[in-house]
Amino acid sequence: MRVPIKVRYAETDQMGVVHHSAYVVYLEAARVELLERVGLPYHVLEAQGLSFPVVGLGLTYRKPARFGEVLEVEVWLSDLSPRALTFAYRVLREGEVLAEGWTRHVPMAGGRAVRMEAELLGRLSVLKSG
Repeated sequence: MRVPIKVRYAETDQMGVVHHSAYVVYLEAARVELLERVGLPYHVLEAQGLSFPVVGLGLTYRKPARFGEVLEVEVWLSDLSPRALTFAYRVLREGEVLAEGWTRHVPMAGGRAVRMEAELLGRLSVLKSG
């Protein structure tokens, strides 16, 4: 799935180049949208007492993005187990890869890491690629 992101002025430096930290926000926006599109809105999961904090993050920057450009963040679930899930990402501009990354998450409830139930694993499994 791809999510469009328009680069805002506040995300850039004086030369109009996107600051590296903004990419983390782009990844999160794509991940939250992906979950929502498959019927797992993050706010609903949190209301049920379940969260998925980021426990690992990696990004490789290939080319700069600039103020005013419309990017696409491609996101998919690359790894899934009862104790963790990993999302993979590509940030694109007109099909050109600007950055690639991943985030790793653990399911938590009541402040403790938990195993995901089979029903949730099944719903998440439709997001798995590769």
